[in-house]
Amino acid sequence: MPAVSVVIPMKNEAGNVQTVLTEISQACAGLGDGLEIIVVDDGSTDDTAAVVMALRTEMPGLRLLRHARSGGQSAAVHSGVRAAGAPIICTLDGDGQNPPAELPKLYAPLLEDTTGKLGLVAGQRVNRQDTLSKRLASRAANALRGWFLRDGTRDTGCGLKGFRREAFLDMPYFDHMHRYLPALFKNWGWQVAHVDVAHRERQAGRSNYNNLQRAMVGAYDLVGVAWLIRRRKKVQPEPEAA
Repeated sequence: MPAVSVVIPMKNEAGNVQTVLTEISQACAGLGDGLEIIVVDDGSTDDTAAVVMALRTEMPGLRLLRHARSGGQSAAVHSGVRAAGAPIICTLDGDGQNPPAELPKLYAPLLEDTTGKLGLVAGQRVNRQDTLSKRLASRAANALRGWFLRDGTRDTGCGLKGFRREAFLDMPYFDHMHRYLPALFKNWGWQVAHVDVAHRERQAGRSNYNNLQRAMVGAYDLVGVAWLIRRRKKVQPEPEAA
């Protein structure tokens, strides 16, 4: 069984596949056979899947899942996590802007945790290599979310995250949940850690979402997540007596 599964949602990222996957293999070489890489092709109309399949001969731990139509980033992550064989999951965006070299910062604390209480290690981008409009929109959204949910995270939109598979799947799924994982893990009783991670410019392709789309869904999501947290199950049974 692998120790860590890296889940990468991709939609029309054929130009970034080889770079991203090669860098993941290099960054996680210390895991040896304990590494599993799962690409979730979220309804791509380009050669994303074909490029992934061509790389499987040189990357034995590489797997491909495909959505017949696009379901969004959270749906792709959820499908990948459900299919994963490792107890520790790491995610990163498939556009190449999240440097795979940062992955050990995510899985190492979880593998080394002896308390079993650390549920999520969330990356927070520094020196973002995005357009000014995207950075300003993200800053405003993060400020509003932080004030509303009190999740203690300055950059919840970063795709670099590490978490326990069982804990993630114990939470109810909803679209766009990947942006609220710090608040969800915290309110489901898990400890959350944060690490600064690098960010770089997109090398190929183009973004699948714009600032207006993010803002429109974000307003609904904030209210929905706050409601979900308030209505969560607040007690769990104690361990059975021996």
